[in-house]
Amino acid sequence: MVVETTPDELREKLDADETNVAIVDIRDPSSYTSGHIPDSENLPAATLGPEVFDRAWPDEVVVSCYVGKSSKRVASVLDDNVDADVSSLRGGFDGWDGAVERGSEDEPDLGPSAPF
Repeated sequence: MVVETTPDELREKLDADETNVAIVDIRDPSSYTSGHIPDSENLPAATLGPEVFDRAWPDEVVVSCYVGKSSKRVASVLDDNVDADVSSLRGGFDGWDGAVERGSEDEPDLGPSAPF
């Protein structure tokens, strides 16, 4: 059974600077660019391969998807293959009510678009 982390628990962990937590957002790049949890990394589920297991992982990994369903499957696979405490974000990005960043790691955040 996959452990779930609530949005409140994740926010507390992120606020506690001593916690070594990675957030893996498995949504498609367009959704990630539209809004994501600050400091999360976009690793779309469709692109995850065995090379992901060989990466250096922090002590804890929280997997986020759209609504908290797909992230359970990915968290289970990661938990079986990496040396970290892995969980799924309950409710996914839809359940997240904390700060949100826009843009990708490759492009600057230009803020909301002006209506035309």
